[in-house]
Amino acid sequence: MSHNYQFFNHKECEYYPCHQMDREKLNCLFCFCPLYVLKDCGGNYRMKGDIKDCSDCIFPHCRENYGYIVKRYQDLKEITLSVDKQNNND
Repeated sequence: MSHNYQFFNHKECEYYPCHQMDREKLNCLFCFCPLYVLKDCGGNYRMKGDIKDCSDCIFPHCRENYGYIVKRYQDLKEITLSVDKQNNND
């Protein structure tokens, strides 16, 4: 079975390449990392005050991290449900 859906390289993007890495390995599928809201996201970030700075992180742009990112969707769902519940109680 092919796993081509796990990789997309958008060479025509005006921001390409957005990170210093091998251009042929740059996965643009998760252009904006879906794990940004997670403190333990698996990537390389630094805090600038209360802002998470991921500008030096290539984690979501590496093909081999696709499975890890998709598995963390359950964590994102739980956070979203918790926020929704809190907002409904306000």
